[in-house]
Amino acid sequence: METQEQVKELVRQKYSEIALQDKETNQSSCCGAGGCSTEVYNIMADDYSQLEGYNPDADLGLGCGLPTQFAKIKKGDVVIDLGSGAGNDAFIARHETGETGKVIGIDFTPAMIDKARHNTEVRGFNNVEFRQGDIEKMPVTANTADVIVSNCVLNLVPNKDGVIKEMYRVLKPGGHFSISDIVLEGQLPKEIKEAAEMYAGCVAGAIQKQVYLELIEANGFANITIQKDKTIIIPDDILSQYLSADQIAAFKQSGTGIRSITVYAEKPLETTCCTPGNGCC
Repeated sequence: METQEQVKELVRQKYSEIALQDKETNQSSCCGAGGCSTEVYNIMADDYSQLEGYNPDADLGLGCGLPTQFAKIKKGDVVIDLGSGAGNDAFIARHETGETGKVIGIDFTPAMIDKARHNTEVRGFNNVEFRQGDIEKMPVTANTADVIVSNCVLNLVPNKDGVIKEMYRVLKPGGHFSISDIVLEGQLPKEIKEAAEMYAGCVAGAIQKQVYLELIEANGFANITIQKDKTIIIPDDILSQYLSADQIAAFKQSGTGIRSITVYAEKPLETTCCTPGNGCC
């Protein structure tokens, strides 16, 4: 993985494949990236089935949290879902924003867009749309959204700073986001860090938790809050594809943590300049 474009193409290819898999297959691997763990339970994802607006056809089991549950969406809000997949979070957001609001899903995988649009048409939703595009350059005008949600997506993007800048641009002053993502505490073994499958599986592209939070603050966001923080445990039968038994044991004893966090932050009502050149002014 030599360039950002190569990484993005890898992710696009893997998620095109994932769009054609069922939820059970995706859940038994690491964020759907393959690996086929014999421990078939949600390695990363939380259970959506109790949330209002949930549609099983749109749930591919790819998330690592429940950002819509914490997103404080109000009736009439405009909500943007980054990395919208088959539409799971978008449809739950639509229930919260009601028929007077609007939900825009953005995904750069054509197969996911097709699946999400089909799910929308089947349900007759006229205030949910899905746009194909790169979340580093969103196909959305500035100051559009009241709320942004995202579930296990920024960790797949090489240029996380660029995405956060775009989030700031498209949010209205006073708007906010709630995003679930994978972060690290400590260093991953290089065999995992360099493994393409694990990158598309949401782990190897993760950055340090503190760095993640500092990026959000550096781009002008305020009232940054961790709404949920949980440990992610990858089963041995996935780790064994990349590490020896001794390496797995050392990894478990190293103190390295793989975590799913849900982060909330607000775009201030009065915009002030941040670091020169960061694009938030």
